[in-house]
Amino acid sequence: MRRGALTPERIVDVSLRLLDEHGTDGFTMPRLGKALGADQTAVYRHFAGKDEILLAVADRLLEEALTGFEAHPHWSDTLADVCRRVRGAYLAHPAAAALSGPRTTRRPAEMRAADTVIGALGDAGFGAAEAALLYRVVADFALLWSGGEAAFHSLDAETKAHEADGWARAYRAADPREYPHIHRVRDPLFEVDSADVFETALRLLLDSIEQRAPRPPQT
Repeated sequence: MRRGALTPERIVDVSLRLLDEHGTDGFTMPRLGKALGADQTAVYRHFAGKDEILLAVADRLLEEALTGFEAHPHWSDTLADVCRRVRGAYLAHPAAAALSGPRTTRRPAEMRAADTVIGALGDAGFGAAEAALLYRVVADFALLWSGGEAAFHSLDAETKAHEADGWARAYRAADPREYPHIHRVRDPLFEVDSADVFETALRLLLDSIEQRAPRPPQT
């Protein structure tokens, strides 16, 4: 293959780079064509359109998340690792995750992730119906939580600062007579780290699954 040849892999590589550099609004087909050094119409030999490219980008994020992954001896650790890896990949590419994260890619990385989660739930002893339900619970938690964080991080710096400042001012200034519970936690509320929030939610989810599991993880 000659250097710079237009392939699906290169199109996805460049698309992801453009999303990282220019954000969601800056990802356009003309810009993609220019970055590839080709007319944008050449892209359509490999992808039906922009939406199909975004699906491939979404699968690339999952591929990155699963790079180097191996199932753990305890199924609960496998589920935790997958969720953390998805969050890490999404936060590494927030614009791409904001655009493509909620999508169903139907591609190899997504299928591998799904099979891994379902396999871990099978190791926990769940039958097919409950494993299917809990797979959706785990997958939706990982994708939607991480996608929400990524969407915030994909905002421009001014908007993010405005959101954070507005939230802090509104909650710190809450009238203690009208909002006594907010007032009570107004200082520690702003010391909470988003990573701690994710880890706490993940632990609560896994604790619940472990309590229901026919074969709880061994300690």
